[in-house]
Amino acid sequence: MGRILYFDCFSGISGDMTLGALIDLGLDAKSVSIEIDKLGITGYDFLVQRIQKYGITGIDVNVVLHDHHEEERNLKEISQIITKSGITDKAKEMTLTIFKEIAQAEAAVHGKDVDEVHFHEIGAVDSIVDIAGVAICLDMLGIESVFCSPLHEGKGFVECRHGVLPIPVPAVAQMLQGSGITMIPEDIPAELVTPTGIGIIKSLAEGSSPMPPMTIEKVGYGFGKKDTGKLNALRIFMGSLSESERPEGAGESIPSEFSERIAVLEVNIDDMTGEMLGYVMEKLFDAGALDVFFTAIQMKKNRPATKLTVLSSMKDIDKIAELLFRETTTLGVRINQTERIVMDRKTEIKDTEFGLIRMKMASYKDIRKASPEYEDCVKAAKKTGIPLKDIMGRIGKPLLEH
Repeated sequence: MGRILYFDCFSGISGDMTLGALIDLGLDAKSVSIEIDKLGITGYDFLVQRIQKYGITGIDVNVVLHDHHEEERNLKEISQIITKSGITDKAKEMTLTIFKEIAQAEAAVHGKDVDEVHFHEIGAVDSIVDIAGVAICLDMLGIESVFCSPLHEGKGFVECRHGVLPIPVPAVAQMLQGSGITMIPEDIPAELVTPTGIGIIKSLAEGSSPMPPMTIEKVGYGFGKKDTGKLNALRIFMGSLSESERPEGAGESIPSEFSERIAVLEVNIDDMTGEMLGYVMEKLFDAGALDVFFTAIQMKKNRPATKLTVLSSMKDIDKIAELLFRETTTLGVRINQTERIVMDRKTEIKDTEFGLIRMKMASYKDIRKASPEYEDCVKAAKKTGIPLKDIMGRIGKPLLEH
């Protein structure tokens, strides 16, 4: 794994805070501005200042509009602006992903279809610049993975176009659902987490978790505009995973697209039946577990027991842990973070001598594997009377050779 970022959201997160912190990691503000200009949007000034607050030096970003009238745009119009722009394909992809996440949340909150929602806030010039600017910076920095802390949020109410709404605002609350992101309430009467901010994190980060063991290359600060009575900033750590966190034998020869960071959750259980554990396994897979398996162990007083191990994506840690507490008798869950190398996998439908069969295709560098879908082969075996092992062998081998 190459460069990674850890977002320390001790005072929430917004688009301008994120953009400022990323620039503070060592990017040239003028170069960032030149890339943002490729969006083809006019009517604003992009101001970047290095300032100091509470003795800490960081970046303050302001998108100053020439006309303060809020222009409404729907997702299709925003997508057209991004798609037709001259920014890189990777920056376009990240920008569109963030906008779609926010659009889906707004649509759910207002009870409308995504294409029917007109945005007066995220569709405004400053929000487009903030979101696209974040994507541009991540691309310029060569970031491969993003992690984040829990999000600290204020309390009370905020006034917006729809009236006075509770904090967190409905769009933020909507995006929290199923995100794996933890929110921590602060005794601060202000909105600290904006829809743009959580949209960025939910789209790019792998859930909220403690900082992974990493070698720090640079730390950046992006300042917020509100006076909260303490340092109001987003802090971003840039670096790489510590060598101790890499699997033995892993190195720069491993293409990044085959490497991913996952969590390993374990519990020891000595008072549940096999039937109960089988049910838990089904629930875990339904919740998005990457893999689930059991190991026979012995606990105190020589009692036979079972170790339940779950492999999970980083964003699903909280959801999996909650399910383990809810569905098993365990009182504690052990969590380790690790890195795994996986083959690139996809499913294709092949026309074979036994009819249409789904094939699981996998590749890694010059290594290729093909495996026919078990259920499809079972149907073919029942239909033809040919042994299942012969069907699976006759289907898989020719495909692997081509």
